[in-house]
Amino acid sequence: MGMFLNSKAPYESYKKISQTPYFVDKSLLLSELIPFFDSGNHYCCITRPRRFGKTVMADDLMSAYPNCRICKGDAVWDALQKIYEQTESKFLFVLDEWDAVFHMSFISEDNRKDYLLFLKWLLKDQAYVEFAYMTGILPIVKHSGGSELNMFVEYDMATSEKFSEYFGFLDEEVDRLYEIYQNKTQRTRFDREELRIWYDGYYTASGPRLYNPRSVVLALTDNQLRNYWTSSGPYDELFYYVRNNIEAVRDDLVLMVSGERVAADIGQFAAVSMEINSREQIYSAMVIYGLLTYEKGRVLIPNKELMDRFHELLLSKDSLGYVYQLARKSEQMLQATLAGDIRVMEEILSYAHNTEAPILAYNSEAELSAMVNLCYLSARNKYRVEREDKAGKGFVDFIFYPEHRNEDGLILELKVDSTAKEAVAQIKDKDYALRFKGRLGEKVRYTGRILAVGISYNRKTKEHSCLVEVLEH
Repeated sequence: MGMFLNSKAPYESYKKISQTPYFVDKSLLLSELIPFFDSGNHYCCITRPRRFGKTVMADDLMSAYPNCRICKGDAVWDALQKIYEQTESKFLFVLDEWDAVFHMSFISEDNRKDYLLFLKWLLKDQAYVEFAYMTGILPIVKHSGGSELNMFVEYDMATSEKFSEYFGFLDEEVDRLYEIYQNKTQRTRFDREELRIWYDGYYTASGPRLYNPRSVVLALTDNQLRNYWTSSGPYDELFYYVRNNIEAVRDDLVLMVSGERVAADIGQFAAVSMEINSREQIYSAMVIYGLLTYEKGRVLIPNKELMDRFHELLLSKDSLGYVYQLARKSEQMLQATLAGDIRVMEEILSYAHNTEAPILAYNSEAELSAMVNLCYLSARNKYRVEREDKAGKGFVDFIFYPEHRNEDGLILELKVDSTAKEAVAQIKDKDYALRFKGRLGEKVRYTGRILAVGISYNRKTKEHSCLVEVLEH
């Protein structure tokens, strides 16, 4: 925490940031915060994931109040009380990253408890507090019965409607930034839709989805879509949370990586305890840290930036068991598909079925979809994969858009208790290949082959069948 009082430094910092090309003004937050405090609420804490924007300001008391007989040995609350009694001055406290000590490995449990007591003595029931505003990642600790900081009203991105529009960038704000990018960039390298696919997808309780602001700004500045947010952390957050209870979340990961939502009971994750063992604790922590998002009782992976990180997890952690084993087969599955080698494709699917994975009950097409997605996992290094994309006259299960426009594109249709031939026929009848002709106004078209891939599973015979055909375009 910095220490400032009537300082020019924060203003100069704000002025510098506001003059950058991709600045989004969120200062209207004050128009909601001030009435909030005027109504008698003196303590507010807003939490959000890393890289979603927070600020800091505190006090340098001795130089500002030289006549108040403040001693260097005074506790800060004693110094503030002296100032209040002699001048009736009250103070606004803005604390950034209030929870930073809970992420530092060298900080002991006793240190953390002492820190919570410090905040309590500094802020709770003190006459000199006009109001206190805190930001951070973790919710305020309801520790040992919840007495230390229970005076705060807490708001978060997933469950609180109030203040939600200030957590990240809204669609219309990114629209304006993209126009600036187009005007100032000589050779733009991505379109507006690609920006949405990479960085949008964080749901708020009030309805609108949010973009990760840091990633959007860096992508526009660098003229490159890549992973910015997740590469900024000091540790492998994803596996840190998953490793404590892999068996409880392993099948869920397969579903989420295939684009499905998973039912979960998200509760408040206490910063005082880093022991995360249950499925609910894992998902609560991952939502708080922005690794997942949450809507209507379900968790999901918000965007491509995070999806890529989950792919890396599935391909690199052998402790994930059958998930890891199948993911490692995915490169072979892609090559067989491009070569039209349906024998190898069927062998890999049969291998997947023989792993006796729980998800392979195939009670619904969603489960078949999840497993097929896993078998094509490595394809996401070369393709942008979209599920249930509106294409032609209907919705297709998977479309694989190649990174380079002269390479082959894939359309996958899945069937349970039907045939691969019928799956390919549906691709043709509904003109799914129209999706590769480019959106209105696009100058570049796909010039590689378009492959129709039908995959079916017969629950009675327990057999998979595949068919690959080249479509005309």
